[in-house]
Amino acid sequence: MPHSAPAPDPAASNASWRAFLHGLPGVDEVGARARAADLATRSIKTTAKAHAIDLAIRMVDLTTLEGADTPGKVRALCAKAAHPDPADPTAPRVAAVCVYSDLVAAAVEALEGTGVGVASVATAFPAGRAPLEAKLADTRRAVADGAAEIDMVIDRGAFLSGDYRKVHDEITAVKEACGPAHLKVILETGELATYDNVRRASWLAIRAGADFIKTSTGKVAPAATLPVTMVMLEAVRDHHAATGRRVGVKPAGGIRTTKDAVRNLVLVNEVAGPAWLDPGLFRLGASSLLNDLLMQRTKLGTGAYPGPDYFTLD
Repeated sequence: MPHSAPAPDPAASNASWRAFLHGLPGVDEVGARARAADLATRSIKTTAKAHAIDLAIRMVDLTTLEGADTPGKVRALCAKAAHPDPADPTAPRVAAVCVYSDLVAAAVEALEGTGVGVASVATAFPAGRAPLEAKLADTRRAVADGAAEIDMVIDRGAFLSGDYRKVHDEITAVKEACGPAHLKVILETGELATYDNVRRASWLAIRAGADFIKTSTGKVAPAATLPVTMVMLEAVRDHHAATGRRVGVKPAGGIRTTKDAVRNLVLVNEVAGPAWLDPGLFRLGASSLLNDLLMQRTKLGTGAYPGPDYFTLD
């Protein structure tokens, strides 16, 4: 059921935040796993599958977040993002390319005029262990270089120790530093231990101004499991019912196959509703998923799978 109680004032104490967050309905973990498993068995027909594959491609945040990343690698990834299948101009482009903040300028230049956005994991990704001043400076630099989206990580240590006000205040400060850019708040659900904590972190991020809530950095296991994504979708659905504001969801980490992507789309439709079946409200954070989507797309169109080296490696 929607949780309509007002959130504490931003200057409220941790006790007030605790009362609000711990007053949220608890998550039935067994029930959540069972429902997610049931939805994962849903199948879709050929025409619907073709639509789902194209929609999933349009939802992909094509990502490279490695210490060995170079401007050249980013430019190659951007070329693929804008033209996923050079042999088929009907193949849709992805939503965004996600890179470290120092590579934003290279990505923006490579994607100029394509309609593909640039996202950056500012704020001391992936651990988030840096002073707030450093996180804000990183965010401002990325936005100044042209990032349209910022993916920030919350301070999980603060959250797990009950310092909810600190987490809230950091999110609101980064949101302000984003200016016109959208803010995706990464919860790192693999470190939150319980579904109740996932629900609380989701509501905290939403109330602090997140435009999206995101499961994971992709660096911690488990990452984007279906039950966790379902709990987050329930949070954005209930928040919309209570306030009228829609917030997006981005599962990231471990989504590698077309089957994984379709299962997520079914989950979105059944839990949050068809309004969220849009790249403006649902994204798939991935590096290897796009190739499998393209292979399945080619199979539907030609009746045969392309060779494993038909598409460039990410």
